[in-house]
Amino acid sequence: MVTVEQWTGVEAVLLQSVMRMSVRGFAERLGISPRTVTKWRKQGASLVCVPEMQQILDTALATCSPEARTAFFTRLAALNGTGSLPQAHQHPGMPAGAPGQPFQVVSHKFLPAYVGGPLSAAWQQARPVPEGPARLERRALTVAHPTAKVATLYAYACGVALLHLEQHQQPASITDLAVWRYRTYLDDRAWTGQLLTRILGTALPDERPAPAPGYVLSVYELGAHPWNASILPTAMQLLVTPSVLVDRRDPANIRGLAPDVEAHLFATSWEHPDAVEFSGAVSMGLAGWSGIAYHPLPTEQALTVMEIVDLELDVQTLWALSAHIQALLESGQDPVMPQGYGRPYLAATYSRLTQSGPIETVQHRLMRKAILATSELPERLKAAQDVLLP
Repeated sequence: MVTVEQWTGVEAVLLQSVMRMSVRGFAERLGISPRTVTKWRKQGASLVCVPEMQQILDTALATCSPEARTAFFTRLAALNGTGSLPQAHQHPGMPAGAPGQPFQVVSHKFLPAYVGGPLSAAWQQARPVPEGPARLERRALTVAHPTAKVATLYAYACGVALLHLEQHQQPASITDLAVWRYRTYLDDRAWTGQLLTRILGTALPDERPAPAPGYVLSVYELGAHPWNASILPTAMQLLVTPSVLVDRRDPANIRGLAPDVEAHLFATSWEHPDAVEFSGAVSMGLAGWSGIAYHPLPTEQALTVMEIVDLELDVQTLWALSAHIQALLESGQDPVMPQGYGRPYLAATYSRLTQSGPIETVQHRLMRKAILATSELPERLKAAQDVLLP
């Protein structure tokens, strides 16, 4: 386990990120001024906390949830192990976007599956965790995954199981990242099905295996990179729409297209017509059908990627639930849900997701609207409500 030998601005800001707290909320939690948190962000590793503050941060870390501590130590290990890559503005002569120029990305994968009643077996093993934006009751179980830095299985009271994987990558090109993404999707889905089968055990009817997730959604947090400001938007477009860089005709043998394809897309400032931007002065974000790309700037006003993760956990859970209802209808079965999870439940979650909160920032509102628009979840929830009995 990595320990914090010396707290600097880097470690303090990392703790704020994994605790999913705003600058003001984090400052209140520690009993300090928000200006101190802002100073940590601005000065980073050059600011070494005084001994009293070191103790305060030690205590805050010790009282975090288990998943927050795990996320903190794994990200800290990644930072200490790989270092940070130079930003493009520090090396203006670096060829922009050329293959062979590595970048850093934290990949978040979401693998949801509707399980129904048998999920109670996982529910009993898991620990309660705070609700997300849609206020869905859920519990979490930390699991061991062969390649993920952090792997958490969420069990939702509505019957959906969702595996969240956090994986750190340093690819040489966006094409390499796209190939990794699609090649691992099949394995990740099968692995999740096997995990659920082991956990649910005898709760499954007729000893059948648990349902494997039907799809994977990815969120990429772009870190250090070689692209200057003029072509960074194109890089974000390619991150959110990686299918244009690979040959997927044979799912068992995904291959990257020639390097000149990626170079051509950069040269022509390629854009996907259906990607929705939620950028601002302090961040750059894009939402697409298959995922999210996000690049925050080092300022306290920027959304944290964990705010995006929190929303996607609920969005993908409700997507899987509405897909289950639609599958029942299409198979000729009566789409009846257990008591408490019928039409009123879906109507309530629809309202929570689509209505702005009283303290919601402009960035958060734009992010929420972009994710909902590209996921088409509101339409699916409406359709599911229509086929359920009152």
